[in-house]
Amino acid sequence: MTTVSAGPVAVAQRLRAGMTVGVLSFPLTAFRDDGTLDPDGFRAYVAERLAAAPGAVFPACGTGEFFSLDEDEYRQVVTITVEEAAGRVPVVAGTGYGWAQAVRFARIAEDAGADALLVLPHYLVAAPQDGLVAQLEQIAARTPLPLIAYQRGQVAFTAGSLRRIAALPNVIGLKDGHSDLDRLQRLTLAAPEDFLFFNGASTAEIQARAYATVGVPAYSSAVHAFAPEIAGAFFAALRDGDHGTVDKLLRAFYVPLVELRDRVPGYAVSLVKAAARLRGHRVGPVRAPLTDPSPADLAALTALLTAGLDLVGASL
Repeated sequence: MTTVSAGPVAVAQRLRAGMTVGVLSFPLTAFRDDGTLDPDGFRAYVAERLAAAPGAVFPACGTGEFFSLDEDEYRQVVTITVEEAAGRVPVVAGTGYGWAQAVRFARIAEDAGADALLVLPHYLVAAPQDGLVAQLEQIAARTPLPLIAYQRGQVAFTAGSLRRIAALPNVIGLKDGHSDLDRLQRLTLAAPEDFLFFNGASTAEIQARAYATVGVPAYSSAVHAFAPEIAGAFFAALRDGDHGTVDKLLRAFYVPLVELRDRVPGYAVSLVKAAARLRGHRVGPVRAPLTDPSPADLAALTALLTAGLDLVGASL
């Protein structure tokens, strides 16, 4: 399904509009119990995510276990998402590793009809600022798709580097996972006025108000992957300045969820997938090296999810 990209400016405008009406959705990738990709399960699941009115959808990213997908699986995941979105919201596919491999995935995403790419942190090594910029330059030179850089882990741009990547014609934004608001404020001030910024912290709702104070109100929501009722209620309350509801949801649901998430490495994805299964979604297990939650942690998740849904008038 090869389509002509709408171009960086048009895609950025669509993303900016979407950010004002819904969270950014990062769907899980569905696997069967034997670990193979479940295309039908994924199609049904992503259709339900889209029905919950996200501002944009980001398949095959961190929550979607990009790091465990081969190229054929990646093609299927992106293609299915594009087909189900049917142009209603932008589809931003993940890509990553070194730039040569990132370009291979970029070309698959382009052929599948994705609107843009989220460039995940490169593989394994630390790198100087010139190298971080060169990584984006190499990818940008080889794909017409708009790019959103993702700083997290070993990737952290300085204001000077941000100016350099923002000058690339098809780099339209930055997703931040460091939660260093001093650094982030410097980056927003260094960027062009039309450059996009996204809060990509783990369980981003926890820090959504703080990010908004430095000019970054848009955020990705892992909770949308299993409880769009909660994610939607939080988004509406934050947008409307209903701090009482924001505080209630943070205190009774989001903070306990983070405390549970922090018990085991990888639970940022594993708990989300387990919660989706609790809601009846056919998403299957996580792939190694991630592990599914222990029975005790699954029981704690069930109780927390039940309580959170009750807060917004929904049920498990």
